[in-house]
Formats: sequence, C-alpha cells, structure tokens
Amino acid sequence: MFSRRSTLRLLMPALQLLIIGLVALAGAATEARAQQPTLQKLASESTIEQIKSRGTMRIGLSVFVPWAMPNKDGKLIGFEVDVAQKLAQDTGVELELVPTAWDGILPALLAGKFDFIIGGLTITPKRALTINFSNPYDHSDLLAVVNKKVAPNITSLDQLNTPDVTFASRRGALSPAIIPQMFPKAKQIQFDDENTQNQELINGNVTASLLSTPTPALLLERYPDTVRIIEKPVQTSYDGIGVRKGDPDTLAYLNSWITVRQADGWLEQRHSFWFEHRTWADQINPAK
Repeated sequence: MFSRRSTLRLLMPALQLLIIGLVALAGAATEARAQQPTLQKLASESTIEQIKSRGTMRIGLSVFVPWAMPNKDGKLIGFEVDVAQKLAQDTGVELELVPTAWDGILPALLAGKFDFIIGGLTITPKRALTINFSNPYDHSDLLAVVNKKVAPNITSLDQLNTPDVTFASRRGALSPAIIPQMFPKAKQIQFDDENTQNQELINGNVTASLLSTPTPALLLERYPDTVRIIEKPVQTSYDGIGVRKGDPDTLAYLNSWITVRQADGWLEQRHSFWFEHRTWADQINPAK
C-alpha cells in the first residue's frame, strides 16, 4: 500500500502543472484587460470611425483615362470614381474627391489630406514600406507602346534595350523604376502627367512608353498610323486601396468591402465597362 507521503509525491507533478496553468490563465486575463483600453483607443481613432463621425469620405486620386477624367461638364468620371462612390455609398457617407499630382499622392495621404488613395495604385514592396494596402480590387498589364514612325523596326521587347531608344515615363508611376531594370541601355525622360507623356510619344519626341491597360488600346484607336503595341506584357500589376499605417480596423473594413463587391460581381462589371468597352467615350472631350 502507498503511504500518504508517497501519494503526495506522485500527485505533486500534476498539482504543479495545474498551478502553472492557473497562473498562465490569470496572466492572460490580466494582459487582455490591460490591452483593452489600447484596442478601444485604436478603434475610436481609426480612419473609418472618423469618416462615420464626419459623414464624409475623402478620396485622393490622379486624373488619367479611364481611371479618373473630367467629362464635358468638368465632373470627374471613371473606374476609380465609381469605386470611390460605391465605397462611400455602402459606408453611408458623402464622397469628396481630392485630385492630387501623382508624384505627391503618397505624401499627401500621410499628411492627412484625404482618407484613402483609390487611383490605380499598384501594390509594390517599396510603397508598402510607407503605407498599407488593402487586398487587390483590380489588375492591369503594363505594355510597351512604340512610335512606329520613329522606330519602324521595333516589334519586340528586347529591341527596346538599346542606347538609341528613349522612353517617356510618368513620375511616381511604376515605369521609372522598371525601365532601368529591364532596359538598362535605353534612356528615359520623366513627365509630371500621363497626358504629356503620351503626347511626347505621339509627337515622336521619344521612342516608346510603358503604359497600363487600357491606355495602349486607346492610343492605338486614336493614332493607328503612329502607335504600335508590343503585345507581350512587361508586367501584370495589382491595385489596392492605400491607407495610412497603424489602422487595422480601417484595413479590415476595406478588405471586407472588396470581398463583398468581388463576390457579387460589381467590381468586375465596372472594370469591364471602363476597360473593355468605349461606350463612355462620348461623355468626354476628344482631346482627353
């Protein structure tokens, strides 16, 4: 038979484990209570809560066809405008669009000039060091567009990697970083906006541009005797909504909204309308 002392000796390891477990549970409960004020503070200070309180959602974007462009009455229309309007509507607030130069759009977001960026903003590791991105809600291909009068013999990407080729690019876009990586022998001139970039290409002042779909197709439609598209994509990119860091509640809300609007087909339908058709062309001036 076991003595009382022997029985206690056998039970000690189990008792010790039980005590350790109870202490851990108590510590976790204490830590959770300690974190609660911080979590509540984060939630109350989140951008989405400020938007609800203010009753207005401010969206930063840049003007380029067909993401955002003025119609004949000067009002902005386009894919990103539709996305911003739908997001504000589903949130139950008014929308304020804040047109911003592309090369200054990230600093403007960080400075609080607006709440989000919805403007064909491609998700990249470099940008993600500065801001946070929602899940992707759209995608596009980056294509090389050549002035065939300037370069009648260039029909492939590898032919663009020569000192005789000059690219036009837009400051703040992806192409200024991609061009020296993929075409290190070529030259590059940067411009502040896409309209100037495209006009330099059409005028023959540069050899080529890297442009996101559907812009190459729009240029080919208007300038069939001048433009050649090299069909193999340079890169496929994915766009997200840009938000300031340190705001998990806002990011969770945007991701949930994107999930719902992808599931019901709304985002796909608007993408198709703006990027695969030209039924909207009569709403804008021909020069736009």
